[in-house]
Amino acid sequence: MQKSIPCVLMRGGTSRGPYLMADDLPEDIAMRDAVLLAVMGSPDTMQVNGLGGGQPQTSKVAIVSRSTRTDCDVDYLFAQVDIDEARVDTKPNCGNMLAGVGPFAIEAGLVKVADPVTSVRIFNVNTGARIDARVETPDGRVNYEGDTAIAGVAGTAAAIPLTFRDFVGAKTGKLFPTGEAMECIDGITVTLVDSAMPMLLLCGKDIGLASLDAVKQSVSTGELFRRTEPLRLIAGQRMGFGDVAKSVIPKVGILFPSRHSTIEVAYLMPWALHQSLAVTGAIAIATACAAEGTVAARLAQPLTDEIAIRHPAGIMYLGIERGDGSLTGATVMRTARRIFEGRVFVPAEFYATV
Repeated sequence: MQKSIPCVLMRGGTSRGPYLMADDLPEDIAMRDAVLLAVMGSPDTMQVNGLGGGQPQTSKVAIVSRSTRTDCDVDYLFAQVDIDEARVDTKPNCGNMLAGVGPFAIEAGLVKVADPVTSVRIFNVNTGARIDARVETPDGRVNYEGDTAIAGVAGTAAAIPLTFRDFVGAKTGKLFPTGEAMECIDGITVTLVDSAMPMLLLCGKDIGLASLDAVKQSVSTGELFRRTEPLRLIAGQRMGFGDVAKSVIPKVGILFPSRHSTIEVAYLMPWALHQSLAVTGAIAIATACAAEGTVAARLAQPLTDEIAIRHPAGIMYLGIERGDGSLTGATVMRTARRIFEGRVFVPAEFYATV
């Protein structure tokens, strides 16, 4: 026997996955995760038995509900569904999937629509941060068509500005969890930063890489992850996360100086190279660029009110607000697309006690 649950498949930014209502999922976390694994078809590198696309960017789920908070409209819980193992990680946030939350919430009737733009106040359950999304809603209907292009996505769509607040110390309560802006792990100079996404930042040349192209080649041989994973495991311990061997945080950012942008980065997820750049990762990198004494600040071009981060698919731009020498707000332009809606089927036994 199978049970069907309402599902909307959407592209959010450079990611894609099902958007589900929290009320349609089991309250028990283990059962909920079992449902998400079944929905995505994991564990299986092809994910042929579910909606997953066999890549980290396409094995993500957004869980949405009406918020009980007076300063927010909806709650958003992000889930990264592992491809190779039966594992669901809700520790990190995903700023790309976040781009679809506003349109989804409006069309689900969770937010009162306005004309021509509807503001949606989103509480990210993963990190406890608030994000404000502005969604085009002419005549009270979500508009997905427009002329905004983002690196990593073909074509153009309507712009969805996302403004992040309260992102510093999202998981640990500190910008630099160890109290140091720069430190060494196994002889490599690194910055461990917690801003929207906990990250390990290091300079590419310090691990023998001269460019983003060199990163891609190192990924193809597997050498890159053999080099970075031991560093990441130590970083996780130092940041207070314990054993992170089966956790996707902290993420890894390999940085390079740039002549045509503020800085360049290869973003690891952490066991695969992101084909572009996560929004939350971009905020962490931008925050490190704005802070004194970090690996990023040492490599970055002088900052303006807009930070341009070059990644393998192009450039991501962030409008930034600064105060007291650090970032206080960051706005990034994303787009989204509603791909299909219907019902997804999962084994009924997951709902046996509901």
